[in-house]
Amino acid sequence: MPNFDSKNFNGEVFGQYVETLPTRNRNELIKSKALKPRQDIKNLFDAQVGGNYATVPMTGRIGGKAQNLDGKTSAEAKKLETYTHSRVVVGRQSAWVETDFSSDLTGGKDWMEEVGLQVAEYWDDVDQATLLSILKGIFSMTGKENLEFVNGHTHDITGENTEQTQDSHKFNATTLNTAMQEALGDRKAKFSLAIMHSAVATNLENIKLLKYMTYTDDKGIERDLTLGTLNGRIVLIDDGMPVEHVDATAKYDKYTTYVLGEGAIEYTNCGTKVPSEMDRDPKTNGGETTLYSRQRKVFAPWGISFTKKSMASLSPTDAELEMGANWELVNNQNSGKKEYIDHKLIPIARVITRG
Repeated sequence: MPNFDSKNFNGEVFGQYVETLPTRNRNELIKSKALKPRQDIKNLFDAQVGGNYATVPMTGRIGGKAQNLDGKTSAEAKKLETYTHSRVVVGRQSAWVETDFSSDLTGGKDWMEEVGLQVAEYWDDVDQATLLSILKGIFSMTGKENLEFVNGHTHDITGENTEQTQDSHKFNATTLNTAMQEALGDRKAKFSLAIMHSAVATNLENIKLLKYMTYTDDKGIERDLTLGTLNGRIVLIDDGMPVEHVDATAKYDKYTTYVLGEGAIEYTNCGTKVPSEMDRDPKTNGGETTLYSRQRKVFAPWGISFTKKSMASLSPTDAELEMGANWELVNNQNSGKKEYIDHKLIPIARVITRG
């Protein structure tokens, strides 16, 4: 039965195999178009030796009031503003060890399939945690223009000064629709997906608002998937979503649900020189083999730049991604008069409820 085997291990083949395996969270984010692959950005980092930070131009939207065409009035040309969008590579690594005396890892299954699936699922969870840290960070921004986004894209119905929890403090039939309209106005249709805690999802199940997608198994039986729909949007359920216990006069839990729209997060897999490798140590614990795995990825929220104002090394930690000081709305970087992107173009919002 196959164990970790450093002699027969091909790191390049294994890494390519892991990339092809299905990853529920990332795949659903991509299918909903909330996560937009941008492999063209990888070329910017490849052109830099050890590059981990890139700034790309963003062209502003054409606007302004039209003039009357009457043969007398001259046209007034408006400047088309150019903004810059900065992003950072998030590098992560992990390792797993197996001793010679441990039981067979895969129980007779194909080693590549069994371990590869576990590594793919592991990195899917890591990516989800990275995304949540980024979302926490952009909603921690300060400064006048940044706060217009934070406040305008936050729908909080917890009723902080109300001691008794009421139905109006919980996620209900109108909550998502209202939050989307407050954030994007008449562009609310761009929202495609919500990520919520299971406690919030259970509340919606109990009032029959959350419906689960189904599939037919190989025996012809229709079964529920772990993916739901609400107001026509896909719902991912993840207990890693933020929960804050309020221990004031009114004691309750505050749940944050994130709502993402088409192109909300731009995603680039930058790769590493050696994404996977094995190391055999015959001395320790009677002999052991370690599998190392590494990745470098970019998750860039559209319309919001990473400033790296507080970053101690080449790759930001989760804590650094969560710092509001490291984020700002995309702008023209004009020190004289900064022009910021319209926050109502950014398809990201959050909903805060008591359940």
